[in-house]
Amino acid sequence: MRISELAEHTGTSTATLKFYLREGLLHPGNVTSRTTATYDESHVGRVKTIRALRDSAGLDLATVRRVLAVIDDPPGDRQDLLAAAQASTLPLTPEPSTGAAETLVDRLGWYVDPHGPLLAALDRQLEIARRAGVVLTDAQLERYARIIRRLADADVASLPDDVEGAVRQVTIGTLLTDPIMATLRRLAQQDTARPEA
Repeated sequence: MRISELAEHTGTSTATLKFYLREGLLHPGNVTSRTTATYDESHVGRVKTIRALRDSAGLDLATVRRVLAVIDDPPGDRQDLLAAAQASTLPLTPEPSTGAAETLVDRLGWYVDPHGPLLAALDRQLEIARRAGVVLTDAQLERYARIIRRLADADVASLPDDVEGAVRQVTIGTLLTDPIMATLRRLAQQDTARPEA
């Protein structure tokens, strides 16, 4: 298909497609002449992934580039793939972990990347909550973590086998379902707090 057809198939303007090509986000088409190339379903899939990362997940181009790098050069095993996909959506220069998050995951017996950005992110989130007067005890955090572990088990069990699908679900899927989980939590709180009939 020509670039105009690719634009039509993906709902993306030709100017945007040309931008993706220039930026290296979209791989070149098969050159048929000095000014013409053809594109295939791999291009359609890639554009849909870029659009989902940009439009649905709200990621900036630098973050989209990092996610695509994980898709293009995935780590060898599933856990490393998950860690790389998750890390690709976080700031590049997180503060080092203060230790509270590391202590929690040690108590839980979880194996996580000790150098990845998630521990520092959790420390930062806990500190923000503490400063706002929302203090979570160790027992509360462990109870929440054990419940969330069941959600994570379901997430990992439902991952597609293909790398692009798995990265897409870990990044876009998580970013888009996090607000759904928060809303379900609030609905469950309403149900739990209702007076007994």
